[in-house]
Amino acid sequence: MADELTLDPADWEQVKRTFHAAVDLCISQMQGVRERPVWQPTPDDVKRRFKAAAPQTGEDLDVLLSEFQSHILPYGNGNTHPRFWGWVHGGGSVAGALGEMLAGFMNSNVGGRDHIATYVERQVLDWCKEIFKFPATSSGILTSGTSMGTMIALNVARNVKADRDVQMLGMSSGPRMTGYASAEAHGCNSKAFDLLGLGRESLRMIPVDERFRLKPDALREKISADRAARCLPFVVIASAGTVNTGAIDDLTAIYDICRAENLWLHIDGAFGGLARLTESFGAELEPIALADSIAFDFHKWLHVPYDAGCVLIKNEEAHRTAFSARREYLVSTGVGLAGGDPWFCDYGPELSRGFRALKVWFTFKTYGVERLAQLIEQNCSQAQMLAELVNDAPELELCAPVHLNIVCFRFKLDAPEHVIAALNKKIVSTLQLEGVAAPSTTTVHGKTVIRVCITNHRTRAEDLIVLATEIRRLGRLFSNDAQ
Repeated sequence: MADELTLDPADWEQVKRTFHAAVDLCISQMQGVRERPVWQPTPDDVKRRFKAAAPQTGEDLDVLLSEFQSHILPYGNGNTHPRFWGWVHGGGSVAGALGEMLAGFMNSNVGGRDHIATYVERQVLDWCKEIFKFPATSSGILTSGTSMGTMIALNVARNVKADRDVQMLGMSSGPRMTGYASAEAHGCNSKAFDLLGLGRESLRMIPVDERFRLKPDALREKISADRAARCLPFVVIASAGTVNTGAIDDLTAIYDICRAENLWLHIDGAFGGLARLTESFGAELEPIALADSIAFDFHKWLHVPYDAGCVLIKNEEAHRTAFSARREYLVSTGVGLAGGDPWFCDYGPELSRGFRALKVWFTFKTYGVERLAQLIEQNCSQAQMLAELVNDAPELELCAPVHLNIVCFRFKLDAPEHVIAALNKKIVSTLQLEGVAAPSTTTVHGKTVIRVCITNHRTRAEDLIVLATEIRRLGRLFSNDAQ
């Protein structure tokens, strides 16, 4: 047929030039990130450009690259900058970005079948089993992040611990199944309870101690009360680094309770679990090896570009049973492209999955575990340094113990609490709008505080000095208006 169409370019050499220009642009952007504002808001006229109707005809790639350079690249959320410390955002890396681009060219579907992407992901999973001392027979799968990893792990836990076949019959009958996590646990856990049909109130939030760790005695009491009320306790979610303060629950004590009560132990190790690699926190996090499952992210403290998470589950058979439901068109032939069992679609809800493992593989192979561990250790040391700067400043007060990499503090003021809260929120928003730094805010003991989470390999001591200096300056500037 003379008029058959394709999306391949007519001029491959021009495409090469455009791609070279794109790589040069992105490398320059990353190389000079320190010289630019941490973040800048997207202007209204740029926002309006993205409300136009869908294009009916195409444009050249070099034209679109120019548009990307002018109207997209400058307005990211800023987490590549060394003074971005809001929430828990990783800074990315050159090696991971290369893996992401190459995976895009391969365009592999890693839901199943016999091709190299499957073997790369299996190797990444094996490396993760080594890190957390999970048995080689454990199963796992790469996910979009810890939220999806938690969903997968809790689905397996629910099926294993239920007193009926909930996988086939659902949750409409039988006792209420309950789980337990600290009051500081991430919100993805209650969301998972909702999506699994358990109900958010079935996740019992256990009080924390002065170091923001789950209280084991309170956990025992709540499990006992639920059993007395004819509920069916089935899982405890322990935090290896809470998002608010970086607290690490007493994993050994919680494991002992789970063993005594026949409960599944899941570890939320979204970022903090990877401190298992360090000398400072390795022993404290060693009990992760006792857990039934762990979910964590590569895109936070291992600096892999978004998105890239992982879940490991010791009981491979239970994991596979929870998700394996292939139809006749997905039957493995054992040989050829339809071979390669087991398939990853048997371990998660997705059949179509991108080649996330390649950017993780590039990151591990480029930097090595030792260097990645050193960077985690460095961030934790920087957090201690910032805490010292806060303690040395009479206008500032530390509001939570600093354990891992999170520092919660605020500018002090002799005023009502709502006035102090407004002042500290204004300080943070001003820092962001001026492009100086990007911390976030949270609530600790009912107080609004400035929260600095250091998961950036580009952060230097000088950046933290700038932060403390600017917070003191803005606090003094705004406090006159606040009173």
